Amino acid sequence: MQGQGTYATTWGPLPVTQGAAPTGGALRPGCPAAVQDLRGDGGAARPGARELRYRAGDVVVASGLPGSGKSTMIDRTVPRLDQRGGPVLRVDSQDTRERWERRMPHWLPYALYRPLVRCAHYTGLRRALRSGASLVVHDCGTLPWVRRWLARDARRTGRGLHMVLLDVDAAVALEGQTARGRVVSRYAFGRHRRAVGRLVATAEGGRPPEGCASVALLDRTAASALRRIGFD
Repeated sequence: MQGQGTYATTWGPLPVTQGAAPTGGALRPGCPAAVQDLRGDGGAARPGARELRYRAGDVVVASGLPGSGKSTMIDRTVPRLDQRGGPVLRVDSQDTRERWERRMPHWLPYALYRPLVRCAHYTGLRRALRSGASLVVHDCGTLPWVRRWLARDARRTGRGLHMVLLDVDAAVALEGQTARGRVVSRYAFGRHRRAVGRLVATAEGGRPPEGCASVALLDRTAASALRRIGFD
């Protein structure tokens, strides 16, 4: 069964590799450590990876605060094809929302059709999982049931589930929301902060989030330096 060996989820404490990258600036999370901390130190970035590589067919969850730059990172670093020529799919709830917004009257409040957007998003995610293609999923960290779903599917199909986690200051994330013209409520942002804080604390403790084979922990500097999230 795939997903074993260096890709297997390990539930005991694991070493945290800080800024380590093999020759060529490419890093394969899970080899050798399940937690890769690529954040800067004291304002000076550690020499981290320019490329994160995963096995073709694996699932990567990009998580972090709203406005932290997840969608930008995905758009900039995730190729359309893997090294074998197979498709790399992206599932981003923001893309789904924007498609529905273009179809709806401008005067109709988003809250009225939000359930339809969510239904369409999760239907698309289910379809992407069934395809067996390499997959990158946008996630804000507040819905652990989504990761449990992805973890169950990974165990059933023998795929690896990995996380790329953006650790960005709340003020920076709020600036990102303002820049994109969509600010979440104070209550919702508080929930996001608590959820992402738990994910970061788990990673700093040397363990990937439950169900994940690995986590790459990035700050804004490391995310800006990242050039590719590839599959081979």
